[in-house]
Amino acid sequence: MTWLTAELPGCGGDYRVCPDDFFVEELPLYPCCGAGEHLFVLVEKRSMTTQEMLRQLAGTLEISPRDLGYAGLKDARALTRQWVSLPAHCEKKLSRFNLPSLRLLDQQRHTNKLRLGHLAGNRFRLRIRKPGPDALSTARQILAILERRGLPNFFGEQRFGVLNNSHFCGFYLLRGDYEGFCRTLFGDPQQITHPAWQQAAQLFQAGHFAQAARLLPPRMADEKQLCRALAAGRSYPAAVRALPPQRLRLLLSASQSWLFDQLLSQRMPDLDRLQLGDLAFKHANGACFAVEDLAVEQQRAAAFEISPTAPLFGSKVPLAQRQPGENERALLAKYRLSASDWRLGQGLSMTGARRALRVPLVAASVSPLGSDLLLNFCLPPGSYATSVLQEIIKPSPPETASEPAVVSD
Repeated sequence: MTWLTAELPGCGGDYRVCPDDFFVEELPLYPCCGAGEHLFVLVEKRSMTTQEMLRQLAGTLEISPRDLGYAGLKDARALTRQWVSLPAHCEKKLSRFNLPSLRLLDQQRHTNKLRLGHLAGNRFRLRIRKPGPDALSTARQILAILERRGLPNFFGEQRFGVLNNSHFCGFYLLRGDYEGFCRTLFGDPQQITHPAWQQAAQLFQAGHFAQAARLLPPRMADEKQLCRALAAGRSYPAAVRALPPQRLRLLLSASQSWLFDQLLSQRMPDLDRLQLGDLAFKHANGACFAVEDLAVEQQRAAAFEISPTAPLFGSKVPLAQRQPGENERALLAKYRLSASDWRLGQGLSMTGARRALRVPLVAASVSPLGSDLLLNFCLPPGSYATSVLQEIIKPSPPETASEPAVVSD
C-alpha cells in the first residue's frame, strides 16, 4: 500500500482491542431550537450497529423504525454517541428505557426530523496499544503532514466485509451473474475460520442448500433466506432479488467504494496536486467543477479550498477528462462495467457521485497514555478514522480475496 507519509516509519501497535479504544462522537450540523414535534436524543451505544440500535429503540418505544431519524451510521466495534430523532409523543415513554449497551445522555426538542447526512462531522478518540519505539514523536510528525496536506479519503477494509469480498458481490450483481453472486456471498470455505459457517459454505458450494441453511450462524439471516429459497426450487435471480434491498445496496455501494479506492491509490501520494481534466471538489459547499486553468486552481488546492476527486461510479455521475478521465474509464473497462449497469431498478439503481480524494484533518493531537498512544481528531462526514490509523501504524496489508471472474482478461 502507498502511504501519504511514506517517508516516515509506522508506529505499529494494535487498535480496537476493546470497544472503548475506539470512541466516536457525532458533531451536529445545527443546534436544536428547543420546541417542535420531534425529540432529539443523544444515544451512547457500545458494540452495536446503528441499525440494531434503531431496532431496539423502536421496539422499546413501540413505534415503527421509519419514525426514527438519524444522521449517519456509526461503527459497531466501538463506543459511539449519536443523535436520533423521535416523535415528541415518545418523551413520556423514555422513563421505561433500560436497555443493555445503550444509554440516553441528553434530549432536546426540534421542529424537523433528523435526516441522513445532517451532521457536521465526527470527533474521534482512539487508543493505540503497544506501539513501537519513538511512537509519540513519529505519530506527531505524521499528524502534522496529514493536517497540512490532507487525509487520503479511503473507504478502507471496513467497507468490504470480513472476507474482504463484498465489492465482488456487488460486481456480480451489476453483471447480472446471480449464481456468481451467491457463491461469493457465502465465501471461499478455505478463507472462513468460523467452523459452522465454513461447513455451511462447503455444503452450499456443493448444492446442499437446505443443510447449509441449518448450519449457518443465527446472525446470517440473509444467507439463510437465500439457502431456503434455493432449496425450495427458486432460481438464483429470484432468490437474490428477494433479499432485503438494503443488503443488496450495501454490496453495490461496496463495489463503488472499491473502485474509488483503486483510483485514489493511483493518485498517491500527490493528493494535493491537481491535473488538467480533473473535476475538483469545493470543500466549502461540495460543488464540483472542471479544472481548466491548472496554475490558478493549484493555488486554491494549496490553500485547501479545493481537491481532486474520483467517482463513486453510477448511472449519472460525470467522469473527468484527459488523463484522470482515461484512468476512470480504464478501471470500468477492467471490470467490464459501464454506467448503465447501475440502472438495476427495483430500488437498487445508483446514480453515483464525485468524492474528494482527500479531506481535512482537524484538531489532531496525540499524547501518551502509559505505554500506549491516545489520538484525538475530527473528520468531515463520510470519512474514516481508520485512514488516520493506517498512516500512523502502517500495518501489513490485509489478506485480499482472490479476484473472481469479474475482471477482464
